[in-house]
Amino acid sequence: MRSSERELVLLDGASLTIAQAAAVARGQAEARISPHAIEAMRRSREVVERLAAGDMPVYAVNTGVGLLADVRVPASDLETLQRNVVRSHSAGVGEPLGIAETRAMMLIRANVLARGFSGIRPLVAERLCDLLNRGVTPVVPARGSVGASGDLAPLAHMALLLIGEGEAEFEGARLPGGEALKRAGIEPVTLASKEGISLVNGTQAMLAVACLELEQAERLAHAADVICAMSLDGLKGTPRAFDPRIHEIRPHPGQRASAANLERLLRESEIRQSHITCRRVQDAYSLRCAPQVHGAVRDTLAQARAVFEIELNSVTDNPLVIGEEIISGGNFHGEPLALELDYLSIALSALAGISERRIDRLVNPALNEDLPAFLAGHPGLESGFMMTQVTAAALVAENRVLAHPASPGSITTSGNKEDFVSMGMTAALKLQQVVKNTRAVLAIEALAAARALDLLAPLKSSPPVEQARAGLRFVVPAWEGDQTFSGRIAAIEKWIGLGGLDGI
Repeated sequence: MRSSERELVLLDGASLTIAQAAAVARGQAEARISPHAIEAMRRSREVVERLAAGDMPVYAVNTGVGLLADVRVPASDLETLQRNVVRSHSAGVGEPLGIAETRAMMLIRANVLARGFSGIRPLVAERLCDLLNRGVTPVVPARGSVGASGDLAPLAHMALLLIGEGEAEFEGARLPGGEALKRAGIEPVTLASKEGISLVNGTQAMLAVACLELEQAERLAHAADVICAMSLDGLKGTPRAFDPRIHEIRPHPGQRASAANLERLLRESEIRQSHITCRRVQDAYSLRCAPQVHGAVRDTLAQARAVFEIELNSVTDNPLVIGEEIISGGNFHGEPLALELDYLSIALSALAGISERRIDRLVNPALNEDLPAFLAGHPGLESGFMMTQVTAAALVAENRVLAHPASPGSITTSGNKEDFVSMGMTAALKLQQVVKNTRAVLAIEALAAARALDLLAPLKSSPPVEQARAGLRFVVPAWEGDQTFSGRIAAIEKWIGLGGLDGI
């Protein structure tokens, strides 16, 4: 996308949204520091420069960091101190974060600095925007953060590029950081007092992952309702359990929203009318209790969104310039995010789990009377969808392991100075895999439900469900006989992830 076609996100430290962060992360928007923020940053910078030149020790300005906070650094070495902080904290390992996650981290960090409580020069935040706008992305190893003092290692690898070191991706190539800057026409920064520590303290790596995965999780929560409606009609279930009168007397917001959605999705179904006088009075929990389970997931997502939106515009580095003082505190601690990230993994594990149970009802001849065994055209000669349920079960089992919370697992670091940490980045990285697994399980259910509806022809489901089935069939046409599933599942995963069921 050309620069002239992108929207502009103006960073002032107070109004950044998750949607804006995602747009910049995907290269659909550019970022710039607002004039008001530049003035605020200049005022706090004047305080830092005055105190750095004085005789009083100021943490990380003219002292060491962590357990070395009591070691005074002479004025002649202040620039070296900041460069050393960035280099020494660049200790990450493993595969790098994705480009989108890294770009989101850079943007959110620039927004934090724009609040004007960090005491750095506007140049530093503006240079982060230059990197984003010209497509220069630091290579940031994903592992090495314990989530307090924030995401030190990931942010340090980001800061390395600002000083012309480390590695970066630019125009499809992985290059030394200095070379990438040169090709993009960006000058490296010489960090002044406090600027190194201001770049590496904060929760922006875990928050970047959190925001991007939350958007996907919200998409999956809506998709789960649509796919559940497909499954229920394919199984000739009843939507009576979605009657709003039931949910008005247990008024959890997510439950009410999911029930209303499912009731709407199944309205005017020919399949429903064909068996409306049948003697079955209630369905299994995976169908009947979908609003209660899907709704609880929705409520968890809403709570996470509220926390993440607060964090997007919060100052999370240390120490902070407040008025004429530099005050050391603990806003970098990732516990608020770590807990929500753990909750999200648990919630999505439930969403995948109930989906897998519906898959089993669709394919298991012992659990339904109206469909052929394993949805096969010729059961016995063909195995049909038998193995898709096995795959879903494997993914659900993996989710159960990944849903084990990371946040209670504190390990003391930094010579016992950092004696209780959040493990928020661990929770974020686990969530990424849980989202992928859950999307795959829902894709399998969608394929199985579409097959069940095909088998009930010429009867049709409701208009919204038929719209969903038509969209799915455009991506993966119906087939006869046993064929390989992996490519079809992957195609539907991608379709769901890109919003194929949005708006239905």
